[in-house]
Amino acid sequence: LKPAAHALFKKLKDEELELLVQAVESQGAWESGCVWAPRGDVRGAKQGLPPQVLLCRLFRWPDVHQPHELKHLCYCAGRWGVGGDLAAFCCNPHHFSRLAVPETPPPPYSKASCGPSWPDEPQHPGTQFLEFSYKGGDWCGKRLCFPLPDTSLSRSTIKDGCWCKLAYWEHRTRVGRLYAVHEASVNVFCELPWGSGFCLAQLPAAHRSRAVRRARGKIGRGLLLSREPGGIWAYNRSEHPIFVSSPTLSPPGACGLTVLKVLPGYSAKVFDYEQVGGKGSWRLPGEGPCDPHSIRISFAKGWGPCYSRQFITSCPCWLEVLLNQLH
Repeated sequence: LKPAAHALFKKLKDEELELLVQAVESQGAWESGCVWAPRGDVRGAKQGLPPQVLLCRLFRWPDVHQPHELKHLCYCAGRWGVGGDLAAFCCNPHHFSRLAVPETPPPPYSKASCGPSWPDEPQHPGTQFLEFSYKGGDWCGKRLCFPLPDTSLSRSTIKDGCWCKLAYWEHRTRVGRLYAVHEASVNVFCELPWGSGFCLAQLPAAHRSRAVRRARGKIGRGLLLSREPGGIWAYNRSEHPIFVSSPTLSPPGACGLTVLKVLPGYSAKVFDYEQVGGKGSWRLPGEGPCDPHSIRISFAKGWGPCYSRQFITSCPCWLEVLLNQLH
């Protein structure tokens, strides 16, 4: 790849090379700018790789071969070109993710039981939480005060213009209050050197088990949740897998639960607006009905028919995404 890389670097302007160095050295720890490459013959004669594939192979995934294996992240302006100009496009390797595909599941550990397992109501539902950002070595935060949410989490109660609300759970206990999301994307994280969003590290908890503390230590940069045309995407920014379920991830007519494993650096479309149309309540085996406009995401620990944990309430740390139907 060396000759092809040198040929590409010669085509880039000095400021583009500086942005590329910053993105590679930070390993995507913060949202870097676009690296604009001119369209045309900027690929190596032997490799024949498009610039974005070439740089992703060099700096992120050596086994990437084709552009269709990659997806632009929501904050990349290169999805549309420079001001609509198709003469250049972004090749920043940290502006791309790989596309997650369902894996062949191993044999199930055990059958799902029929006992109820829906999470209990939080013991302290009035607890506030904080939104923090970390920039230039300093923490800055502001206290966010929301009205006490309806514990039924009914969609009819969402009237404040947000497209979703986030609930963070530890086993069966919800920690903190609902986090309303108004922007097109939101970071959910414990540690993020540069950025803002839903910081789980700032949520109060009186007593955490060893399993919860161990799982929280694996969240790190967490995930990027984005509302894009047609549905909701999740990008795994952490160094450990996340596990996702929603009513639109299961094949039509399926009665079982589908849990998608999303590896670090991968993205997955976790909710499809078209597929959810006309669905009634989402009934999970052993858990009863759930909101059909919701997504459940577990950090580091899987659950479902193929795991020893049958229900997400057995996972130490997980996220509930409650979508507004008025998308």
